[in-house]
This record gives sequence, C-alpha cells and structure tokens, in this order.
Amino acid sequence: MLENIPEIFLSITNKEFRVLVAIENQMKFHEWVPIEEIVNFTIFDRKEVEYILSNLAQNKLIQRNVQAYEGYRIYFEAYDLLALNAFVKRGYVNALGEIIGRGKESEVYEATGGIIDRHVIIKLHREGKMSFRHVRTKRETIGERRHLSWLYAARLAAKKEYDALVALYPKVSVPEPIDHNRHGIVMSKALGQQLAHTRLDEPDWYLDEILRQIKKAYELGIIHCDLSEFNIFVNPAGCEIIDWPQFIKPTHPNAQQLLHRDIDNVLSYFNRKYRIKRDIGEIINNIIT
Repeated sequence: MLENIPEIFLSITNKEFRVLVAIENQMKFHEWVPIEEIVNFTIFDRKEVEYILSNLAQNKLIQRNVQAYEGYRIYFEAYDLLALNAFVKRGYVNALGEIIGRGKESEVYEATGGIIDRHVIIKLHREGKMSFRHVRTKRETIGERRHLSWLYAARLAAKKEYDALVALYPKVSVPEPIDHNRHGIVMSKALGQQLAHTRLDEPDWYLDEILRQIKKAYELGIIHCDLSEFNIFVNPAGCEIIDWPQFIKPTHPNAQQLLHRDIDNVLSYFNRKYRIKRDIGEIINNIIT
C-alpha cells in the first residue's frame, strides 16, 4: 500500500474513482484493459478519460501498456483505495492507522470504525503479488476459471475468509467480521498477542482452550488448514484464531490429513516450548466424534 494513502485518498475525485472501477471491472476479461472499454464504461469523453488516466499514472495507481494497443491495469494500491472508499462510504472506517502486520499474502492496518465507534483492523489480501500459477495451484477458491486477474484472486481469498468468520463468529473465538469489500476485510482486532511471542504461565490450559476452539470450528463445518503459533493470539481470557482464507470443509477429500496437520503443528509447538506431550490420535478422535 502507498505510504501516503490518506493524502492520496482525499485527493482522488469521484471521476477518478469511476475510471479505476472501470479498469477493475474489465480486468476480469483483459490482461490490459483497452482505453475504449474504459470510455464505454464511464461514458466520459475520451479526452477527459486520457487526462484522468494521466493523473492516476502520476500517482502510481495504474500501469500503461502500448505494445499491441493502449491498455491499462490497476496496481494493488489502487485496489486498496477502492476497498477503503467502500468502507468509508458505508461508515465502517473513518481513519486509517499504522500497519501492524505484513506478509506475502496480506497487509493489516489499524483503523478507527465510524458507525461502530471502536478500533478495528483492515486486512488486505495480497495473493495476486505471488506468481499467479502459484495462486491457482494453492487456492481452491479460483476453481476452473480460465482467465482471472491477480487482483480478483485476492478478492476471492478475502471473500472466502470473510465467509469463514461469519460462519464461526461468535461460537468460535475468532475476530468479529464487520465488513468486506474486494480484497479487504474490516474486523475486530485480535485480543492479546501471538502465541509464538508469548511465554505462558499455564500452557496446558491454553493448549486445551486452543483444541476446544478447533473442535468448535470443526462442528461448524470448518477446518483452518494453516494453523500455527503465528495465527493464534492468546490473552487472559483464552485465545483467538485468525487467518482463515485456506479453510476447507470436513467433506473435503483431504480433510483428515489437513486437520491432522493443524493439530500436529499446535502439539509440536507446545512440545518444543513447554515439553507438553499429547496423543494426537486421541485428540483427533475427540474432535471428529
């Protein structure tokens, strides 16, 4: 995301947002969106569209290609602005704070909620920044679609994670889902700190609590599929499990194998750090029965 996103967001006009939406919409069908498609979508005069595109390029929000024809595509930074614009218009965000997490597949920002009047986080998926072949191999959300933009791959991942949070909250201890748009999710901030960076006074109790949450999720038809000490937050009241875009259902052909991997990751961590040993077979039987 652009470092000066608040300033750029405030400077973007409604017509510039409309042009960005036009490019975003047509990227489902074109690697490079022809300028004629942008003109048709916006119903703006071509000269005006060219002027707007020039301004957006100066702000490094779009990329231009003229090899075969004049075409455009948006950068992730423009996608960030489009999602943020939706959250602001809906009233769920009124101020953007500092980045609190950055990885290969997402960036997480603190924010202030508008109508909900509390601090929230905005998670922006970044799957499209990887090789798209890798995205297609890794993400079942993409299915058999033959043409799919990288931005849309991130959008699908965000939608999948949001759906998981909606299905799980509040029965399972996960962040509260508040809003979703494009590749972004507004949610409550996980309480406490990462399990990986915490020294627990009662590790057995926390391990039991984590396993309880895994069982509750399984009973609701969801297996995390990427569970580790880095996406479990612990606090005095218990734990919260984050990062659900890879979840699968118990009916998935590899469900038992992936559930075993999740449990094994958790048990291996507690064994390494606290010398706690549990029987993984008994735990899995308890979860699935």
